[in-house]
Amino acid sequence: MKHFLAAAAIALAALPASAGNDDIVKVRSSGDVATTMDRLETAVTGAGANVLARVDHAAGAASVGMDLAPAQQLVFGNPAIGTPAMQDDPLAGLFLPLKVLVYQDGEGQTWLAYEDPGAMFDNLAIPQDAQYIKTMTGALGKLTASAAGR
Repeated sequence: MKHFLAAAAIALAALPASAGNDDIVKVRSSGDVATTMDRLETAVTGAGANVLARVDHAAGAASVGMDLAPAQQLVFGNPAIGTPAMQDDPLAGLFLPLKVLVYQDGEGQTWLAYEDPGAMFDNLAIPQDAQYIKTMTGALGKLTASAAGR
């Protein structure tokens, strides 16, 4: 019985960590980080969204003498889609514009990762059936698939 309780306690303690990962969508890429990011930026601008920043985390680490596997983040948005979310709840601005991280894992595989829009707005006064959530979710899926080389 003690072993069962110990195992249950460990499993319950691990739940919050694994639950948070469910909100992150990961897409495997066929290219390296730079190529994947270039494809993502092209897809985003081709879809009519505005690229606001391209952050090279590895270059930032190198600038202070530290090593980091290749990792870049693209920050982008479309006010026609994001503004209604902020009209429903101004705190949506904490999560907007959208962001996609392109990174290389410890095994050398390149991934695109982003937070699921439905989960992103979970704790806000935003209806879960809002059309802009569906639009953001669909757009992120198409953009990352394109960048991944699919």
